[in-house]
Amino acid sequence: MGRITLDKVRKAFGDVEVIPPLDLTIEDGEFVVFVGPSGCGKSTLLRLIAGLEDVSGGQIRIDGEDATMVPPAKRGLAMVFQSYALYPHMSVRRNIAFPMKMAGLPQDEQDRRIEAAAKALNLTDYLDRRPGQLSGGQRQRVAIGRAIVREPAAFLFDEPLSNLDAALRHGMRLEISELHKRLDTTMIYVTHDQIEAMTMADKIVVLQGGVIEQVGSPMELYRAPRNIFVAGFIGSPKMNLLTGEEAAKRGAHTVGIRPEHVSISTTEGAWKGTVGVAEHLGSDTFLHVHREGAVDPMTVRVDGEFSAKHGDTVWLTAQEDQIHKFDADGLRIA
Repeated sequence: MGRITLDKVRKAFGDVEVIPPLDLTIEDGEFVVFVGPSGCGKSTLLRLIAGLEDVSGGQIRIDGEDATMVPPAKRGLAMVFQSYALYPHMSVRRNIAFPMKMAGLPQDEQDRRIEAAAKALNLTDYLDRRPGQLSGGQRQRVAIGRAIVREPAAFLFDEPLSNLDAALRHGMRLEISELHKRLDTTMIYVTHDQIEAMTMADKIVVLQGGVIEQVGSPMELYRAPRNIFVAGFIGSPKMNLLTGEEAAKRGAHTVGIRPEHVSISTTEGAWKGTVGVAEHLGSDTFLHVHREGAVDPMTVRVDGEFSAKHGDTVWLTAQEDQIHKFDADGLRIA
């Protein structure tokens, strides 16, 4: 079991409150991602759950039991950090075995868990190597293996892929997601990368300034962001946000239009503009179009084969049924 409940949990450093009182429930077996910009409190919140930081108020419950004052080692959680934190003089096998050795598990049980973790993480052929003989992705898998053998109630990941290059990050995203399906164990994952959040999570928790802005599935947040911050943060490229006349005539202070919901023509449309930067990604191209009378360019998603170059004149039209509306406080208008 791995149900985690935060009840009015808050954190302050002296007179500075970094996490105002918040409530959150993470169900058993969920893959939950904390996402937000740097300094939003996501890693601090993870450390509060792990017991690496003391709460300033509120209660943390794990499977219904009050864990607020329970030491980290007794919470039944396993944490994987951004740095691999492996012992360089030990083999992969001994690194994975270390937490079990400290817990005094019998050798045959240690061997069973090591073999199972190595098989799950494709590390069987590397058990006798040292960390220095492994790639970054392999070392991160060893760190995950060390967490798996503890058989925790939940795994806590603190930006585990940020030290890897783009190709390795993509591969490790898939591996961690597959691992979650196989283990069916609660996982909490911290990242500033909204692509990781969208592709891995069952549930996303968007944070800003220690405050939970919205909780929901990736597509719930994408289709119905509750405020401008979530609208601008979730989605790549970002949502186009328009104010002034375009918003007012639609009964809003601000309207949002995602790049894929803007059609483009070389002959006619609602807005005339000039093509600026074109980002060619193969199957898709993102055009940054400077509309007449507008300060910021509008991003438009087109087919990768669409022919357009810098300086071309185009016309843009938004899909009206896909426009998001926000009031003067930045909150979504239903």
